[in-house]
Amino acid sequence: MAYKAVTLPRVIKICILLIMVFLAVMVISLLVGTAKIEIITGLKGLLYGWRENYSGLTPSERTIIFSIRLPRIIFAGIVGASLSIAGVVFQALLRNPLADPYILGISGGSAVGAIAGIIIGAGVVPFGIPGLAFLGAILTVILVFGIAKTGRELQSNTLLLAGVIVNAFFAAVIMFMISTSRNADLHNIMFWLMGDLSLATGGEIILTGLFLIAGFIIIYIYSRPLNLIVTGEETAIQLGVNVERTKKILFLVASLTTGVAVSVSGIIGFVGLIIPHIMRMLLGSDHRLLLPASLLFGASFLAVADTIARTVIAPTELPVGVITALCGAPFFIYLLRRRTI
Repeated sequence: MAYKAVTLPRVIKICILLIMVFLAVMVISLLVGTAKIEIITGLKGLLYGWRENYSGLTPSERTIIFSIRLPRIIFAGIVGASLSIAGVVFQALLRNPLADPYILGISGGSAVGAIAGIIIGAGVVPFGIPGLAFLGAILTVILVFGIAKTGRELQSNTLLLAGVIVNAFFAAVIMFMISTSRNADLHNIMFWLMGDLSLATGGEIILTGLFLIAGFIIIYIYSRPLNLIVTGEETAIQLGVNVERTKKILFLVASLTTGVAVSVSGIIGFVGLIIPHIMRMLLGSDHRLLLPASLLFGASFLAVADTIARTVIAPTELPVGVITALCGAPFFIYLLRRRTI
């Protein structure tokens, strides 16, 4: 398939389109849920409900829209965007279409930290469980990079193998912790392992959003070198790219962005795997367009998935990771059958 050349006007046009998609998703998600809100009332409430003297919404409707659903949708968008851009980076640098944000063992390290926090009751402390999960992610990044580093070089294949090995080790640790935990903790542990967007506080949402913005800016600065690295490291070196420095920076930034998102949302699979593929199939592989498109579409995708998770069997709520897996697995099989990966 031939793709149009990537120009600034085209990037802006596609980003505006994807922002409109996310806004449409946000409006629909705000009005859908267990508590029924009339469409006209809800739309007027979205436009004027933030005013103190607006009487079109009841106090309970105002609370549902602005205090419960809106922060959750924004949080879903931030997490989906974080996982998506990390997936783009890992697939490019590792030159492995199966790579996703968890390939370096970050999810396993975060899970061990979070489960330890749940077992010892760290949830009563502000940022207790997310803090331990993020600490687990950071220690994992240090461990994997230490294993993979050979002299001054960072070998992509060795990094991939180190991530797989560390993930396998952490999976065993997680099973041990689950088997020895109290029954009262099992529900929280299982929800965290499948992704839970319902418990994030305002401070955690802001923190995750700031890491996403900073991470995206740094990654996008390296979008042109990333294009060259994908074509081959030798070619990139010949064209003046400091390949080793670029790889280290991008791996580290993508890992930290993933670690922050996972520490507050739990493990949400397939987002960082399938969103880059969809955008690459539709828009091409130029990272100047692929990165912002994946960020915005990943935000919409996870917001939709979370809306389905909280409404499909209402009033019971599913972990959002169940929905992403149900969507992601068939898509991945389709890619395999089409031999496009």
